[in-house]
Amino acid sequence: MILACLSIMMTAGLATVNAQTPVSFGVKQETNFSNFLLSGLGRESSKMRPGPSLGGFVNFGLSQSFSIQPEVMLFYRQSLSKAGPVSDTFRQWGMQVPVYFMGQTPTSCGKFYAGVGPYLGVGFNAKYKHADHNLYKKYHSKAAMNRWDFGFGVMVGHEFFNSMQINAGYQVGVVDQLDAFKKSASKRTQTLSVGLGYRF
Repeated sequence: MILACLSIMMTAGLATVNAQTPVSFGVKQETNFSNFLLSGLGRESSKMRPGPSLGGFVNFGLSQSFSIQPEVMLFYRQSLSKAGPVSDTFRQWGMQVPVYFMGQTPTSCGKFYAGVGPYLGVGFNAKYKHADHNLYKKYHSKAAMNRWDFGFGVMVGHEFFNSMQINAGYQVGVVDQLDAFKKSASKRTQTLSVGLGYRF
């Protein structure tokens, strides 16, 4: 809710700066493939597994070829964690607010666009499939994982004349997702996505 409110305030502020800026809204549905970039965790590995994402965006068209697009996305992510012969599925759901600075150019059937920008995310729940324990829950002031995330992403896509969109993206986190063991190891998010969208 905090991130959603921040996103609304940000978009309202941008609209106030230039009331003549064309503003459009849209919805997105994506399939994400996520895992973790690991360091200092010995034999542990993390492999990508699919999950869904759903949300919406606001596009501020600053010119014919440039726009700013904040988004609010709810996500469910999975990855396969392995440590030697032992494996388990990591499951997480949460919300993310990326802001893309986008360039676009006309094509014969619509327009091509590409964007880059930061994101802020928060996890609502995270656990392993075979362990009924929320990894964000604190014990002695420490949790197994940090629920907050920050990083950067890139996105490319194409919008057709009927306002339907296809897109693909990549995001990487810069915040260590470990909490209790972050002094000796690190775990950062990595996500690929493909999806569909519609701009009103």
